[in-house]
Amino acid sequence: MDFKRGVLMKRYELGKLLGQGNFAKVYHGKNIETGVNVAIKIIDKSKVMKVGMMNQIKREIAVMKLIKHPNVVRLYEVMASKTKIYFVLEYVKGGELFDKVAKGKLKEDAARKYFQQLISAISYCHNQGVYHQDLKLENLLLDDEGNLKVSDFGLSALIDTKRRDGLLHTSCGTPAYVVPEVIRHKGYDGAKADVWSCGVVLFVLLAGFLPFHDSNVMEMYRKIARSEFKYPNWFPSEARKLVPKMLDPNPKTRISVLKIMENSWFKKGLIFQPLKPEKMVQTGFDVEKAGYLNAFDIISLSPGLDLSALFKDNVEEKTEVRFISKHVGKDIVEKVEEIGRSLNLKVVKKGEMFLKLEGSKEGKNGILAVDLDVFQITHNGYLVEANQMGGDRVEFYEIMNKNIRPALTSEL
Repeated sequence: MDFKRGVLMKRYELGKLLGQGNFAKVYHGKNIETGVNVAIKIIDKSKVMKVGMMNQIKREIAVMKLIKHPNVVRLYEVMASKTKIYFVLEYVKGGELFDKVAKGKLKEDAARKYFQQLISAISYCHNQGVYHQDLKLENLLLDDEGNLKVSDFGLSALIDTKRRDGLLHTSCGTPAYVVPEVIRHKGYDGAKADVWSCGVVLFVLLAGFLPFHDSNVMEMYRKIARSEFKYPNWFPSEARKLVPKMLDPNPKTRISVLKIMENSWFKKGLIFQPLKPEKMVQTGFDVEKAGYLNAFDIISLSPGLDLSALFKDNVEEKTEVRFISKHVGKDIVEKVEEIGRSLNLKVVKKGEMFLKLEGSKEGKNGILAVDLDVFQITHNGYLVEANQMGGDRVEFYEIMNKNIRPALTSEL
């Protein structure tokens, strides 16, 4: 069993169920040692593997590690058992912003404050190369001080999901918030898509209802495609000038996040909160003391746990090393080629971002063989993934961790 008597991994007390979806359940939890309240997202590994979602889970880990913003829910650590994956998250106990609006429209100043915090978070995410793709009131939580926290990056898209045209092509999002370009089955710009969803959120906060709503889904999609909506008479006049710029059905002329932040209505009463380095709430490790961590370092820092099996086709035959580099992709490939040859390894380029390294001498377990892949995961970050396909494990780790990894994770 993964947990007994409400205790998970001998580290967290499990409390009440907070919510659930197709692949995951979220529970309230408490760190037994520190008493810190957390939310624990439990994902059924067999279900995600059955539908081929393991890459999405890997992406979620990478995305959430990249994001450190006061208005975004934090990821504390990742754990796993043979059957489950556990995300230990910041516990936000104020409920969903949806619950507030369900009682009626918000006052203009309150709506603007939440909208300012949302745009601040989205601007930060976009600067990290991360797009949410499923922004809606149900994914906007409130902490005990009434501050907004963006949650659920499970559908977020990184740049590696773009095609050669530079556009995203996954049909994510919730119907009432979906962008016209998705309805038209065209590729879309992730940043502009998030702006549209933020426009829907702003409309709901000030109007008390959705701009596009119809019991007939096809009719609703028609309204969205043409951006047909009506303001209630109580809708603030200044905000009426901003909303249509966000709900512009043409993504090329749709307003940018930067321009939203320059808008006079948006800037009213804006309190600038400079981003300060935050210390990770103690749930087992300290991010600041640990130095630069990548998404998979989180895994290795989970005491007594090894998540490598989550990402392997054959645990017995493969050993892997993963890390994130801020060097450009082609420079990473060239550097690996250079290091490989200096170590008397045969280097064969099998693709633009895929290399095979082979040793020149046969060891106890045969000749060393390594497959090395490079994936772009943000606008300035690349995931380097090396798989040992043959040879000695010690030699593999020595080459990766003493030669290749230090050269690619050094400051530019």
